[in-house]
Amino acid sequence: MNKTNPKVDAFFSRTHQWREELQQLRTIILDCQLTEELKWGQPCYTFQNSNVVLIHGFKDYCAILFIKGALLKDANGLLIQQTGNVQAGRQIRFTHGQEIGKLEATLQAYIHEAIEIEKAGLKVDFNKNTELQFPEEFQTQLDENPALKTAFDALTPGRQRAYNLYFSAPKQSKTRVSRVEKCLQQILDGKGLDD
Repeated sequence: MNKTNPKVDAFFSRTHQWREELQQLRTIILDCQLTEELKWGQPCYTFQNSNVVLIHGFKDYCAILFIKGALLKDANGLLIQQTGNVQAGRQIRFTHGQEIGKLEATLQAYIHEAIEIEKAGLKVDFNKNTELQFPEEFQTQLDENPALKTAFDALTPGRQRAYNLYFSAPKQSKTRVSRVEKCLQQILDGKGLDD
């Protein structure tokens, strides 16, 4: 087993609903000779400084995320694309440790395939869709407020996409309106969603 990282040890020392399952995944991944790091607040495993997989827990499941999962063959049909906006990453989800134990050899095979993808220098071919479809609640604001449109157009494409995803995510119109209103001044100030 590869060496553990003290920062990740601290992550596991915190109480977490999926602690045992994440620990199982950690052991499997470290047996594949990856370097353990803490990135984005989650255990991340790298090969020669390239991110390969990370593990994380959600309310209803825990998962192993393959950073370039879209390039994996997925012979067993296990990989899940979290949302339509995710182009490269793919997850394998678990709801209890027994699932992980049954799939240990398969997980290791997927991890070794992901390592080979890094060794080969393969890249995900990202869609370059520059045409954003704004929710009606935001488009109305842009149409009625020229200063807002100018400020929004001046943002980087990444900041524009982040706002668009944030505004589009809620199912209810009132929530979309609330999000738009909350961010208007931030956009006018030339700041991104997380600035």
